[in-house]
Amino acid sequence: MESVFKRIYPAPLTEQVRSSDGNIYMYRLMRFIGWVPPKKGALRYLYRFWTCIPFIFGVFYLPFGFAISYVREFKQFTPGQFFTSLQVGLNCYGASVKCSITYLSLGRLFKAVQLVDRLDERLRTDSDRQRIHQMVARCNLAFLVFMFTYCGFSFMTFLSYAISGRPAWAVFNPIVDWHNGLLSLWAHCILEYIVVMFPVLQDLLADTFALMFLTMIRAHFEVLKDHVRNLRLDPSKTEQYNYEQLVDCVLAHKLLLRGCDLLRPAISRTIFVQFMLIGSILGLTLINIFFFSDFWRGLASFMFVITILMETFPFCYTCNLLIDDSEELANTLFQSNWTDAEPRYKSTLVHFMHHVQQPVIFIAGGILPISMSSNFSVAKFAFSIITIVRQMNLAEQFQ
Repeated sequence: MESVFKRIYPAPLTEQVRSSDGNIYMYRLMRFIGWVPPKKGALRYLYRFWTCIPFIFGVFYLPFGFAISYVREFKQFTPGQFFTSLQVGLNCYGASVKCSITYLSLGRLFKAVQLVDRLDERLRTDSDRQRIHQMVARCNLAFLVFMFTYCGFSFMTFLSYAISGRPAWAVFNPIVDWHNGLLSLWAHCILEYIVVMFPVLQDLLADTFALMFLTMIRAHFEVLKDHVRNLRLDPSKTEQYNYEQLVDCVLAHKLLLRGCDLLRPAISRTIFVQFMLIGSILGLTLINIFFFSDFWRGLASFMFVITILMETFPFCYTCNLLIDDSEELANTLFQSNWTDAEPRYKSTLVHFMHHVQQPVIFIAGGILPISMSSNFSVAKFAFSIITIVRQMNLAEQFQ
């Protein structure tokens, strides 16, 4: 397993590793889904054709397919199948918007990662390099966990419903009618599963690109804090050398902020879309689990709950940690050995301290700060939906 997934283990210090290596698995999926074309050659145009396929099915066909199914086959839905279809259908509309925003922001993503790679040139010690190696392994491991969770939910939902004799999501299919026997059922289920996997993989990329980037930023914040902590601790160094080290820390901090500014518009929009949907989707899924699912369908729906929580919870938690990193960097700078420094050093340090005291904060849609408190606030709407269903006995009426 170590040879197959070697990227999830920290590379030895003798091996050269860049920060962007933490996105290796994500870049591979981007190339597979059609998001990273060759720079030149005839294959570039053929690849562009493949790029259109996932977008046609995932962004355009599938949302319309869900809507058409609700109109044409509403009376044939069982309650469990309806809620399974509705929870995924609602998330599909949000995923279409998110993956479109992410795809249009790929240029910003690559530029931001290039800025982070420039910070690798400022690594001074083996401890710095070891921290980056661990970050690269952690990013690759996190992406694989996301991918297995997203794909696992889709496969379990597909299989549990196909075995029971119904398609999982009942997406409109103009080619195959699943009512025409067992062969037609499985053909419909397999085609439906293939189509659903396009937005699942696109949604996976939209939900992980910002998390991977902030994980890189936090690793370099840790390196920067170590550099600030060690300022002017070596009495054998000249004041000129100490001043250059301080300026290097200032420049590293500016690169970190520039990287965050590049991705701030994309992060703001994608997280805002998810914040608007998470409460409703969780509420529908919990209703499905509590009232209309057997063991296997309930297990698939439970994995969907984990998937929905993973779309916002890890990133919001990382944003909280980044705010703490900013505060800790300011404290570390103030506590560094600067009291007997030359006036030029003190003047630069005061300017630097003014900037580091401003925390790195992301705002969803220009309205909600992206944090754990905001995540809990929007997720609590799910419990309001459950309460309404219980008080009005809506579950019995669906039965």
